[in-house]
Amino acid sequence: MQSFYAERFEREMGCTEPEWLGWLPSAMGDVPWQRGASSAKAAIGTGSFEVQWRTGEPRRIGLATIPRMHMQFVFAGLDDAQRYTFMKRFDLYMQRGGG
Repeated sequence: MQSFYAERFEREMGCTEPEWLGWLPSAMGDVPWQRGASSAKAAIGTGSFEVQWRTGEPRRIGLATIPRMHMQFVFAGLDDAQRYTFMKRFDLYMQRGGG
């Protein structure tokens, strides 16, 4: 988890689109949101949040193949604290551990 979230940033995630879509409702929490074909938009107070995604080429490390998704996150009308509060929950729901 980060201590600051910019108004716009990009990430790569090691998951498939069906996995991502399964996690997304819980990650969005109680904010009103709607899903498009490859995006989701939410109203957060008087501001907004949008995430867009696309499937990337899998990452291959030796014999392992890891799926890859490219994400673009965009906030509008939210201050640093509001972005942090939303992303703190979002990141907690999206983190996956192994071992």
